[in-house]
Amino acid sequence: MSLLDHPEAQALLSDADLAPCVVRGCADRLAGFLQRYLPRFYRVEHRLNATLVIHGLISGLERKTCEPIAIEAGVPRKPIQFFVGAGKWDDEAVMTELRAHVREELAEAEGVVVIDPSAFPKKGAESCGVARQWCGRLGKVDNCQVGVFLAYAARAGYAPLDRRLYLPEDWAGDEGRREKCHVPPGVKFQEKWQIALDLLDRSLPGLPHGWITGDDEFGRASDFRAKLRLRRERDILDVPCNTTVRDLQRRRPPRQKAGVGRKREVPFVRADRWAAGQPESRWERIIVRDGEKGPLTVDAMTARVRAKQEGRIGPEERLVVIRPVGESRVDYALTNAGPGVPLAELVRAQRQRHRIEEVFEAGNGEAGLDHYEVRGWVGWHHHMTLSLAALWFLCLERRRVGGENPGSHGAADASDLYTAAPPSGADAGGSRRGDHARAAA
Repeated sequence: MSLLDHPEAQALLSDADLAPCVVRGCADRLAGFLQRYLPRFYRVEHRLNATLVIHGLISGLERKTCEPIAIEAGVPRKPIQFFVGAGKWDDEAVMTELRAHVREELAEAEGVVVIDPSAFPKKGAESCGVARQWCGRLGKVDNCQVGVFLAYAARAGYAPLDRRLYLPEDWAGDEGRREKCHVPPGVKFQEKWQIALDLLDRSLPGLPHGWITGDDEFGRASDFRAKLRLRRERDILDVPCNTTVRDLQRRRPPRQKAGVGRKREVPFVRADRWAAGQPESRWERIIVRDGEKGPLTVDAMTARVRAKQEGRIGPEERLVVIRPVGESRVDYALTNAGPGVPLAELVRAQRQRHRIEEVFEAGNGEAGLDHYEVRGWVGWHHHMTLSLAALWFLCLERRRVGGENPGSHGAADASDLYTAAPPSGADAGGSRRGDHARAAA
């Protein structure tokens, strides 16, 4: 008997199959989705171009930059390139509308806001903000641009929230390069955690949430954790394994000899060494969620600690150590959550960060997030705005058909999208292909 004939294999194949009725009408749903966003583009030609570009971003094109999108649609290339690279439309208005849409679809009191820094490898030195810096995608220091992104995770699904390009300090102080890349005068050098605070300040009002999480680039910034504490935000942020902590639950050593009169403090130790010294009985087995290959399970433990970073001793926090079952990797995080918050809740909030990374990774392939050839500040934010709108549509599609990450079954073939009926009426941005070809950016 063939392996594919096995009953379990047949069941898996059946689950993986999507009937035509499931994805039928994607183009119509996209048109309905765009009706909400097109009024944010005040000129008719901008609405036409936004429709065309978002269609192209979720299409089956291998490369989703302006030129292939224009060729596939049968329209001139230059108006599309100008629309994305330098068009005078308000991308912040579009992102504001997207966040309102996310609130309506997903908001819940225990929602998790995830901070995700993403690097985009680049050649040359002309693109805005490009520099030799850490590129997580390549796993090394290399020439790249870095953006700081916010996303939202809830039981009902996932969504992007915001984005901003990181401008390295030498870039921020170089007037010649700033002028060439049209960096606004008000943009100054900020550390990534400071950018994250700005994004949180404009994205969180009105958005129910219970947690903020991010990787160790944000967790090791003690000033960032302090700012979140002042804002009364509950966080759980990854930290490096060499973060030094003092276990507040460990009994202090005996008093020194008579005459000294002082207690010896529990010493600071690296988080990984602290974890290695704990008895196996201290680990708690937690099922994070059901996965495609069965329950995703971790072992975890927590302790009340004070962390020492940058020569300072911080306030009381909780160290959370997470060890996925069957893996050698161990994750470390600090949280300002009180002792009454169960360990299982801490773990589930922290693990949302990894799932959002998967969503953005899918966005690179399925929504063209990393498919851009713009060089300026405006072009980068224009492209990311259009790509995040496309990704949000795919998140909604994936949620509709059942699943977690946007995938290829969420998008229709490019030819289907371009032959679908466009939005009706000039006010909604509707036009026939010939009209579109004549539209200027």
